[in-house]
Amino acid sequence: MNYTNLTLEIIEHTALVTIANPPANTWTSAGLADLRRLVHELNANPAVYSLVLTGQGAKFFSAGADLKLFADGDIAVAHDMAQRFGEAFEALSAFRGVSIAAINGYAMGGGLECALACDLRIAETQAQMALPEASVGLLPCAGGTQNLAWLVGEGWAKRLILCGERIDAATALRIGLVEEVVDTGAALERALALARQAGKQSPSSVQACKQLIQGARQQPPASLLPREREAFVGLFGGANQAEGVQAFLEKRAPVWSQA
Repeated sequence: MNYTNLTLEIIEHTALVTIANPPANTWTSAGLADLRRLVHELNANPAVYSLVLTGQGAKFFSAGADLKLFADGDIAVAHDMAQRFGEAFEALSAFRGVSIAAINGYAMGGGLECALACDLRIAETQAQMALPEASVGLLPCAGGTQNLAWLVGEGWAKRLILCGERIDAATALRIGLVEEVVDTGAALERALALARQAGKQSPSSVQACKQLIQGARQQPPASLLPREREAFVGLFGGANQAEGVQAFLEKRAPVWSQA
């Protein structure tokens, strides 16, 4: 399949998606629509357990949208891009498996929002991150105001969004925006290693756990506790639960099937 400004490579049970729109890997309307389509297709592929997202080249993960799109003040363009950004990154956030952003350079605006939509973020030491939309009279419209605050707290979210502060990888690690910092050029390798690690888990268990963890963003934990118990019982009798126990008893690696 062909995707606008994106490349796809399947490595064992991991889908490696590369944002490929040089020089800054900016997002276009067509590229965002194809990201959404790609994620839906991966969800339908039982052989894919994880998704790793990175940027082409050595300088940019993604610089977000090209501001030239908004130079003439066309409200229809603004509406289209806002909708495309939201649909694409909400689909990415809802990917049934584990998603990992390998931040190999600048992640700005919609580029950072893309990383925020992933489950985990690995940043290279030279990476820079920011949500600078307010400096040009706009705001983050692809989950930035919500996902950033959820990860780093309201104070740091306000520093980045309201004050336009740009942070380096070390600061991102310290405030919880990324989970790990690695040497230049090592983010993709580390992200793929994490994806392989996630692939050892039952995909049906991962899907159920991810839905419960992310569910706390919209619902109080008390309402999710009964669902947690129900999901636990629901996994019993499934092919992966039986395979997992049998593999443990036989001291071998399990062979999972996708729920």
